[in-house]
Amino acid sequence: MAVETTAPAQAPALRLLRMTLNGRPVELEIAPRELLLPVLRDRLGMKGAKLSCDVQVCGACTVLLDGVPVSSCTTLAYEADGKSVETIEGLAHDGRLHPIQAAFIECGAFQCGFCTSGMILSTKALLAETARPTRDEIAAYLSGNICRCTGYWNIITAVEDAAGRLAGDGEEEGA
Repeated sequence: MAVETTAPAQAPALRLLRMTLNGRPVELEIAPRELLLPVLRDRLGMKGAKLSCDVQVCGACTVLLDGVPVSSCTTLAYEADGKSVETIEGLAHDGRLHPIQAAFIECGAFQCGFCTSGMILSTKALLAETARPTRDEIAAYLSGNICRCTGYWNIITAVEDAAGRLAGDGEEEGA
């Protein structure tokens, strides 16, 4: 009787990921099925994006990929190859909060903070597309970001405030 043998399963070949992370070039080897969120959190130390739903519905894992909000919990890391990734850690500069971050703080737009990084990054993308969104446009754009603590009134107010700051109403940007 002949005995059948099968070759042992081999790990998929690693591939080189080259991206810009918060304005700095990054290169690292990744597995083909590796997701962006664990690469950012566990391998690159960017802890702002959070794992919550794991199915692309809550927004806690939101990062910007070439300026577009994506759910990093379902985005394959290789999709960031050659692109720019921005996390909440990349917003503040020289010890000064980004105007959106400042608006969220001053308007009381967070409580536990779990959803805040996703809300802020989605807001950044919204304001890059629409400088002066209406309250309805803000609510629609942020509908993929769930907050279980605050309700959304202060969040929408913070986005309006941030739009004003970025447009130069009152304070200079970053001031």
